[in-house]
Amino acid sequence: MKRLKFVFVGACKASHFAQASRFYHEALSRYCPVEIETVRDAPSQENLQARLRKESRSILSCLTPRDLVVGLDERGRAFPSRDFAAKLARWFEDPGRQACFVVGGPFGFASEVTDRFQERLSLGPATLPHELARVVLLEQLYRAATILAGHPYHHD
Repeated sequence: MKRLKFVFVGACKASHFAQASRFYHEALSRYCPVEIETVRDAPSQENLQARLRKESRSILSCLTPRDLVVGLDERGRAFPSRDFAAKLARWFEDPGRQACFVVGGPFGFASEVTDRFQERLSLGPATLPHELARVVLLEQLYRAATILAGHPYHHD
């Protein structure tokens, strides 16, 4: 199914991240339908486990059985751009599933969410703030979509 879904924890609070996210969301939308769900991040005064449980419930409520859940995870696999485009093409070819990318908040995920991951994706070995990870993910998917469409955005 040629569409993409995203579940993000927390809104982009920094205007530059919000602007960049909108830019790549709009650019990616020219290649396929894009659905973005943003769940509230848990209150900071709660302890870490309580925060993760609340965020996990919110994330899980956004997932459906047809979602192929791709979690951003530092232990996931990183792909060169052309390989990522090929992976995206395979996800698009599955008629009954849609790729659903999940980006957690600053403290990651509870095991209830990671247990739903069917794929783990890393954006590289460096740790990124979750708002920046959102922008990088959207840009990398836009790049992959342009590769698949033969658009000259990506240069080898």
